[in-house]
Amino acid sequence: MKSYQKLRTAHAAARLEEEGAAPLPSGRGRLAPCWVGSGLLVAAVLLSTVTVWVLRQVSGGWLGPTPPPKCLLVPESQRFDCYPERRVVVTQELCESRGCCFIQSPPLAEGKQGVPWCFYPPDFPSYALESLNQTALGMVGVLVRREKAYYPRDIEKLRLDVEFETDTRLHIKITDAANPRYEVPLDVPRVTKRAENPIYSLNFSWDPFGVLLQRKATGAVLLNTTVAPLIFADQFLQISTSLPSKFLYGLGEHRDSFLHSLDWNTLTFWARDVAPTESFNLYGAHPFYLLMEEGGNAHGVFLLNSNAMEVALQPAPGLTWRTIGGVLDFYIFLGPDPNMVIQQYQQVIGFPAMPPIWALGFHLCRWGYGSSNETWQTVRAMRNYQIPQDAQWNDIDYMDGYRDFTLDSQKFTSLPSLVEDLHKHGQRYVMILDAGISSTSPHGSYWPFDEGLRRGLFLNTTKGQPLIGQVWPGFTAFPDFSNPDTHQWWLENLQHFYAHVPFDGVWIDMNEPSNFMDGSEDGCPPGELDSPPYTPAVLGDSLSAKTVCASAEQKASVHYNLHNLYGLMEAKATASALVRIRGKRPFLVSRSTFPSQGRYSGHWLGDNRSQCQWKDMYYSIPGLLSFSLFGIPLVGADICGFSGSTSEELCTRWMQLGAFYPFSRNHNTQNEQAQDPTAFSPAARTAMKDVLLTRYSLLPFLYTLFHRAHLQGDTVARPLFFEFPRDVATWELDRQFLWGQSLLVTPVLEPGVDSVTGYIPQGTWYDFYTGSSLNSSGEMLKMSAPLEHLNLHVRGGSILPTQKPGTTTGVTRGNPLRLIVALSSHATAWGDLFWDDGESLDTFEKGNYSYVVFNVTQNTFTSTVLHTSTEATKVTIGTLSIFGVQKPPSKVLLNGQEKPFSYLDNQVLTVSDLGMSLSQGFSLQWL
Repeated sequence: MKSYQKLRTAHAAARLEEEGAAPLPSGRGRLAPCWVGSGLLVAAVLLSTVTVWVLRQVSGGWLGPTPPPKCLLVPESQRFDCYPERRVVVTQELCESRGCCFIQSPPLAEGKQGVPWCFYPPDFPSYALESLNQTALGMVGVLVRREKAYYPRDIEKLRLDVEFETDTRLHIKITDAANPRYEVPLDVPRVTKRAENPIYSLNFSWDPFGVLLQRKATGAVLLNTTVAPLIFADQFLQISTSLPSKFLYGLGEHRDSFLHSLDWNTLTFWARDVAPTESFNLYGAHPFYLLMEEGGNAHGVFLLNSNAMEVALQPAPGLTWRTIGGVLDFYIFLGPDPNMVIQQYQQVIGFPAMPPIWALGFHLCRWGYGSSNETWQTVRAMRNYQIPQDAQWNDIDYMDGYRDFTLDSQKFTSLPSLVEDLHKHGQRYVMILDAGISSTSPHGSYWPFDEGLRRGLFLNTTKGQPLIGQVWPGFTAFPDFSNPDTHQWWLENLQHFYAHVPFDGVWIDMNEPSNFMDGSEDGCPPGELDSPPYTPAVLGDSLSAKTVCASAEQKASVHYNLHNLYGLMEAKATASALVRIRGKRPFLVSRSTFPSQGRYSGHWLGDNRSQCQWKDMYYSIPGLLSFSLFGIPLVGADICGFSGSTSEELCTRWMQLGAFYPFSRNHNTQNEQAQDPTAFSPAARTAMKDVLLTRYSLLPFLYTLFHRAHLQGDTVARPLFFEFPRDVATWELDRQFLWGQSLLVTPVLEPGVDSVTGYIPQGTWYDFYTGSSLNSSGEMLKMSAPLEHLNLHVRGGSILPTQKPGTTTGVTRGNPLRLIVALSSHATAWGDLFWDDGESLDTFEKGNYSYVVFNVTQNTFTSTVLHTSTEATKVTIGTLSIFGVQKPPSKVLLNGQEKPFSYLDNQVLTVSDLGMSLSQGFSLQWL
């Protein structure tokens, strides 16, 4: 076996011979040792030896015999775990039975992870690269393992496929060379020619096999998989890499800070119904990370794998992927800036759908209205106080016995009339559907189950019978959304219900899928699907904990492979059904998600808590920003918290923050006090109303951001470092965020304060409300924040299209536009506006839209219409507010004609009553 410190390299991009058939000679090129430099190596040995000796003296020798010298060579931060099994006390005997090093560390507090006691020695056997040949798109190679690893059904020979897909995207796939394996049924782009000028270079270590990926411009090593052995067994696949920095984001769905800790932190991916809690695997699975490199460049890595998985982070900095099925199918995105990384990721998984405009209004819901009349009373109260609201929702209490596609004929008998009333007022109705279908109704009395059973559309046990679990209605079966026939049955169910209650959107919940039992009413059968050789660190220590058996049979594969896709497949079926039923853009939100989900649905962050839990409000911001990375921009948390009773202060502050969630919904549980805006004191109610009016005034800007997300994968809610990637002070910020490039949101996240401290990046910024300027060198700033105030700042150099707000998006869209021009230090600005009818399908693709660009140079504002439609003729631009005009103008000219204006001491120039049609270009000059 070869030492990991002596690596032969194949300069794959440049040094292969034209025929590329033979491996490179052993003497051709060396990589620097992957552990540490030679000088540091000696120091590491001495330091480790002394450290172990001292610990032995202090601990009375509890560390056992002295480890072999090769083990002492490995610094603590670079010890890659050889025995990751949980609930096992790793002994020296267990560790050494795997051929690994054992050095015991002092115990940590319960639940805390630390330096692995059992780790790979430098010479642990791995795969060798036996051959490497060029292809039209890249390379194909064969990897061979000559010594068995320690998990069953080790795969001896692997196939390596490398495709240089674009200059900024690399695709590396490792799979069984002899037998087909499950692969995620996700549509991904297929390239037809090799990238001509990649901004990366790719090298390989031959024996042991490893990947070395570098950025050409800086030489930064983005991946180096020689740090630990590759293991590829039937149900245990593991690959590790060094990282170029500690600034790593993504890897959802978890409750965490936006920037992940690399201090021995393991993140698990297995969709699970559990209230968001730190360290738990939550509702969705997104095996994608973005990493900031020294100097401000960024790259991303996506593992296209839907099996149960975990990612172990360590302070080397390093990362280990472990999954228990499928293949290792990696996409690497080279950016080089973080915005471009996310765009490149979405070029693979798909760009998000364009939502209907009403989806961006304010939504109101609770579990426990109790009746349609009580729901209606809430709607009327909102109208009475003229508080903006676009959609009213109901939770499962509208159903008959919590059964999907039914209506409680006593308590919700007036629901059809309520929906009719909502529509008359330009509002919408959204109802919940759970994944489980009740299986206990008498035969012939519940069509969804009877017909699903007749057509064979439910998940089956290994015995071929429907798997029965338990959810809200009692015993339930689970639709198999991997079966296309299920999509038709789902459509028919929705059509039947729509005929009685003409809903506008659907909320799909409990679709991990959730199960109040572990597995099924009969448990799960013995076998390696339900009890695999290795189980990642899932909550409950079992793949079937609060979900169905992994052995359950589905049309496309076993649930073991498809579990993390359940929510995605249901969303795809639901979106398709909504298009068929309504003929308009579908609106739905899903609790469980997977990469590409943004093409079909939005997401809310699950069952958070109020109960004066201010931290839940904070955690919603990392949640928003993470789902922005995942290509699901329509995201928000339950405003004011779902479980427990909120306080007036918390709910006021949360409404201020929630007004700037891309998806803005206030929702809470049953048997708690109401928390809609009408439930509070006049002062709090007014503060909530005002911030919603602010949101509605910004709808043209927000809608344009969603258009850019749909068109090219831009983020809507955006971390500050996306706009200031070279400012390292922004890399850890997750208590503030941006809308697009231009609007900085700094919420209050603590009780009992009347100020907030936020970071203002370098440049000129303006108070959104007053237009007063602020010149920052890049600094933390304490800002006044009384209970009725949310701090918003507009970035110099931007133009925000806003509108006089109404109580619905429909009313708002009929009002005149106001353009906020925030001049840069060079007195320039730019902005744009996308406008269509707000609900028709594929308006951009069909050309049924308007697109207008706004620009300021040399004291002249211009509006340039690049594309127009009849919708734009219905809208006028009424007002221009120009922030940062250094001196009072003597006159203002609109298309050469003098116009009245106002100019304030804070350097805000306002020109009103413009009356210009959005469909017509114009210019305005101040002299």
